[in-house]
Amino acid sequence: MSAVTVNSAGVSAADPRIPLRNHLRHTGALIRRNLLWIRQDPESMFDAILFPVIFTLLFVYVFGGSIGQSLGGGQEAYVQYVVPGLLAMMGMNMAQGVGTGFNTDFHTGVMDRFRSLPIGRASVLIAKISVEMMRMLVASAVLMVVGVLVGFHIHHWLGMLAAIGLSAVFGSALMWVFLTLGVTMKSAQSVQAMGFLVLMPLQFGSSIFAPTQSMPGWLQNFTDYNPLSALADAARGLMVGGPVAHGTLLTLAWSVGLTAVMAPISIYKFRTKT
Repeated sequence: MSAVTVNSAGVSAADPRIPLRNHLRHTGALIRRNLLWIRQDPESMFDAILFPVIFTLLFVYVFGGSIGQSLGGGQEAYVQYVVPGLLAMMGMNMAQGVGTGFNTDFHTGVMDRFRSLPIGRASVLIAKISVEMMRMLVASAVLMVVGVLVGFHIHHWLGMLAAIGLSAVFGSALMWVFLTLGVTMKSAQSVQAMGFLVLMPLQFGSSIFAPTQSMPGWLQNFTDYNPLSALADAARGLMVGGPVAHGTLLTLAWSVGLTAVMAPISIYKFRTKT
C-alpha cells in the first residue's frame, strides 16, 4: 500500500468519534505548541502590545479636546469615553490576525501536517483561538494601564473584568469568521484586505470613538445594531456607569449567532480544504 493511500486513510479516519478527553489533550498540546512559537518569535506580540498604546495616545491627544467638548468636558471627559470603546476593538483586531496567520500556516505546510495526524480537526482551530484570546487579554491589560496613565478612572473594578470578559466573548466569535476567511481565501493579503473592508465600516460606524447623536439618521440606525457599538456601550456602563443590559444582551446575541453559524463552517472548510 502506498504512502499516499495510508495518509489519505489516516486523514479520513482521524476526526470522527474522537473522545472528548482526547480532544482536550490534543487542544492542550496545540496550545503549548503555539505558545512556544510565540516565545521563539516575540515580535509576534508587537501588535498586542503596541496597538493599544498607539490608538489610546492617538485618539486621546489628537481628538480628545474637540470631541471631549461635545461630551460636556474636555480631554478628561473623552478619556472616560474612548478607553472602554477601545476595549471593544481588542477582539476585533486580534480576530483579524487569526485569519492571516491561519492562511500563512496553510501555505507553509503546517496545517497539512496537522491534518495528517490522528487528532480532532476542531482541536486545531480551538487551540488557535485560545492562544489569540490570551494575546487579546494581554492587549486589554496594556490598554487599561495606558488608559489609567492618561487619566482614565476605573469606577467599578468588577465591571472592568466583566467588560474584558464580554470583549473576549465577542472576539472569540469574530475569530471564527476570520478562520473561515483564512481557510477559503488564497493569500494572507486577501484575508487582510477583506477584513479591512468588513471591519472599517463597523469600527467607524459605531460609538467606539464618538457619540452617535450627531450622525445622520440612516447611520444611527446602523449603529443601533452594530455589535461594536453594543460592546462599547456595555463596556462604558460596566466600567464608568450607565445602561448595561441592552448592550450586553445584544453583544451576547451577536456572539452566539456568529459562533453557531461560522464555527461549523470553519471546521468543515478546514477538513475539506485541498
